Amino acid sequence: MSISVSGITKVYGPQKALDNVSFEIGGGEVVGFLGPNGAGKSTMMKILTCYLPPTEGTARVCDFDTREQSMEVRRRVGYLPEHNPLYTDLYVKEYLTFVAGIYKLRNADARVKEMVGLVGLDREQHKKIGQLSRGYRQRVGLAQAMIHDPQVLILDEPTSGLDPNQLEEIRGLIKRIGTEKTVMLSTHIMQEVEAICDRVIIIDRGRIVADDTASTLRGAVQQREVLEVELDRPVDRKALLAIAGVERAEALDGGRWRLVCSPGQDPRASVFQFAVEQGLKVLTLQKSERGLEEVFKELTRG
Repeated sequence: MSISVSGITKVYGPQKALDNVSFEIGGGEVVGFLGPNGAGKSTMMKILTCYLPPTEGTARVCDFDTREQSMEVRRRVGYLPEHNPLYTDLYVKEYLTFVAGIYKLRNADARVKEMVGLVGLDREQHKKIGQLSRGYRQRVGLAQAMIHDPQVLILDEPTSGLDPNQLEEIRGLIKRIGTEKTVMLSTHIMQEVEAICDRVIIIDRGRIVADDTASTLRGAVQQREVLEVELDRPVDRKALLAIAGVERAEALDGGRWRLVCSPGQDPRASVFQFAVEQGLKVLTLQKSERGLEEVFKELTRG
């Protein structure tokens, strides 16, 4: 296994950031590590990259223990943290050459040139990092994470700040890398996970609440219908929750509502009946496709 985590607990004073977390990730897998803010994602990644020791449990990367053999782990891991730490006074090419020197790469110049092309920094390589947009700084961070050709890539919000075109390019890059290396990435963009990840691990309040493929997780909640309804006048949430078969009502923009139904229920007829009784007009009513975002909400709603 490229990554093996067993019984990891991390405590900060009175707060338990991770609570007996265990999972394994094999070679050539691209795994999305999801969770709400404060769930423990970054803490887990810092443990795997030897930035933090666990309070309890063991973590192994490429069969090396993160506490006992941290230098061996660091040689085999590429890491892009959430807050991308870069030397903004250095030029892009200068910075990547500096990172290559830290890893004592023999073919440093060739490797820097390869990384510049791979992440699309050709036109920016002679600029200072401080002059770059956030999206291009993320590209520099990706380049430094991959420059030593690591076996495992751990990416914390790797596409933060990228425009749609850059998103597509970096997603394609991560997917290609995942055919040869193990990639573990965190993100809040569910479409990104569905597009590039083979598997999803969802963590909430320090504990793993789901670990499976995206399609399997979506199937686990498909028995609940979701309706989107638009009425001609504002309506109270409590009134919608009183409709038979409606379990949850979420306000959307434009006066629309998303109604999550109880398992096995289809309350469309009841919604029309409610509108008639209240003197309302139903402007639109349609079933909504349930994606990974719905699964995430279900599992982390608390």
